[in-house]
Amino acid sequence: MREKVTRLFVAAAIAEACSWLALLAGMAVKYGPPGNEIGVQVFGPIHGALFVAYGLLVLAVARLHRWSLGVTLVALVCAVPPFATLVFERWAARRGMLRADGASPRPLTPVG
Repeated sequence: MREKVTRLFVAAAIAEACSWLALLAGMAVKYGPPGNEIGVQVFGPIHGALFVAYGLLVLAVARLHRWSLGVTLVALVCAVPPFATLVFERWAARRGMLRADGASPRPLTPVG
């Protein structure tokens, strides 16, 4: 279960960032010369749903991986700025915070 929820979190982080890109493109079309609102009407609700899904998955992964309150809050705040979910996910993965087996990450320097 831990692995599945972690994979869903990673997928939600990527999807939320992609939906930001689509929503920003829709806003550019809406407020640009064409003045067409279809992009915002389509991608707005999609982005909203992915935003909520990411937030719920942050809470689930934080509990499963026993993240500190500070890390959990940073992960939640990263849903607000465009593409910050990708940055957080990569940061957490590099630090071993998303490992499915619960083991600590490998050391960065060789021991011996």
